[in-house]
Amino acid sequence: MEAAAQFVVESPDVVYSPEVIEAQYEYRTTSVSREDGVLKVHPSATRFTFRTARQVPRLGVMLVGWGGNNGSTLTAAVLANRLRLSWPTRTGRKEANYYGSLTQAGTVSLGLDAEGKEVFVPLHALLPMVSPDDLVVDGWDISSLNLAEAMRRAKVLDWGLQEQLWPHMETLRPRPSVYIPEFIAANQSARADNLIPGTRAQQLEQIRRDIRDFRSSAGLDKVIVLWTANTERFCELVPGLNDTAENLLRTIQLGLEVSPSTLFAVASILEGCAFLNGSPQNTLVPGALELAWQRRVFVGGDDFKSGQTKVKSVLVDFLISSGLKPMSIVSYNHLGNNDGQNLSAPPQFRSKEVSKSNVVDDMVQSNPVLYAPGEEPDHCVVIKYVPYVGDSKRAMDEYTSELMLGGTNTLVLHNTCEDSLLAAPIMLDLVLLTELCQRVSFCTDSDLEPQGFHPVLSLLGFLFKAPLAPPGSPVVNSLFRQRSCIENIFRACVGLPPQNHMLLEHKMERPGLKHMRHVASACLQSSKKELAPLASNNCTGDANGHSQVEAP
Repeated sequence: MEAAAQFVVESPDVVYSPEVIEAQYEYRTTSVSREDGVLKVHPSATRFTFRTARQVPRLGVMLVGWGGNNGSTLTAAVLANRLRLSWPTRTGRKEANYYGSLTQAGTVSLGLDAEGKEVFVPLHALLPMVSPDDLVVDGWDISSLNLAEAMRRAKVLDWGLQEQLWPHMETLRPRPSVYIPEFIAANQSARADNLIPGTRAQQLEQIRRDIRDFRSSAGLDKVIVLWTANTERFCELVPGLNDTAENLLRTIQLGLEVSPSTLFAVASILEGCAFLNGSPQNTLVPGALELAWQRRVFVGGDDFKSGQTKVKSVLVDFLISSGLKPMSIVSYNHLGNNDGQNLSAPPQFRSKEVSKSNVVDDMVQSNPVLYAPGEEPDHCVVIKYVPYVGDSKRAMDEYTSELMLGGTNTLVLHNTCEDSLLAAPIMLDLVLLTELCQRVSFCTDSDLEPQGFHPVLSLLGFLFKAPLAPPGSPVVNSLFRQRSCIENIFRACVGLPPQNHMLLEHKMERPGLKHMRHVASACLQSSKKELAPLASNNCTGDANGHSQVEAP
């Protein structure tokens, strides 16, 4: 069924005003206790009141690494869609779209219509959301190339599209950025001709001035900062250096070790701007997280989940959910863009290796039938730099699982990932979802003071390889659970129940749900139709491939 564009929830639990959508929602969950070897499950319910501001702000995003492949591709995508561009290719004419974006190309089910068919709407229709065409883009880069030249250097887009975008992008030039050679590969030094001078404290203040200037000059209500620059080496966590907000700020003032990405995170938080880390390094050190908590500013990370790792988070979930036991996971990549060149250095590769390896942890731990405590699959990740393939990353995976009675099953996949074309819509979703979450507040019957989401915005886990979660919270990597989290929280904001996929209406011997009696009638009418001639196996081929025979 075609996705509808607008909807209104007609319920006494939902009130629309010009300013807010207010929804009453009963959150049902369970707690478990252990007594004498018996697990006792205790259902509970909490009444929430969600309020979502309906006024959509004028939003800007500042990209750290704006002139890189991801930054230039995202900018091109926003412009191409805003200008409604189309261009010829060898396979035909293409038109600008936002394929790959959860918010723009994903849908959610609202329920069943009068004919018993599901009605879908785009995810962005659930709540008022900034249109990506209205997004204002700015940013920093250690390379001085304008965005048109950066787009050409990236070699991601068709030439016909580049030609149309050139006059719109050649006027866009990145602001100078922070370059600390020991944090990225030495092979990046040739690009570093656009730098913020001075001490770490002076660099921090310049970043803050840049954010304020962008907000003012572009007439923005909000700014979100997104790191899409090079992968850095991990930063050592040292008591007294970066373990608290106070120590981290003192470290910056004294010029001690702090990564460029952490400098940008601190500057963003101090300016009240959400900060999102799209690379695998540990940008959000404990001191940065504490600062975000103190300032009540959203932070999220780490590392865009776009290609091979997204497949892994689905495939391992599928295997374990099916009762199979993955015991060996080997992932090999080669790519030829600047990300691949930077990752060819061992310290930067180690950051990526960690984020790509941890993606299966929660799924393994969820099944004590298959895995004993401490047991986990062998997991190996390899990344190689091959300049010729450019942005078209090749990913090869082998999954070996144990079957019943000593059997084994091996799956081998080859995945050609257009790296930046997969990452750009994820960057877009991160910005749009973060801004929306800034407009959501809620309270409960037992705590009437309104509050927002925790500053560590774990709701964004669907979009990150190594999702950050608040201290003490479970880290979820399963892609299906991550998507359900986003959808169901937004459904709660408009008073809709969580999507449980039970479809009990279609599984009852007798219709017991008032609004489904018409479905039963429709089923009765369809059952009276003449069946197709039976095949030799007594099946008609009807019912979407399932056998259908007349009842005796």
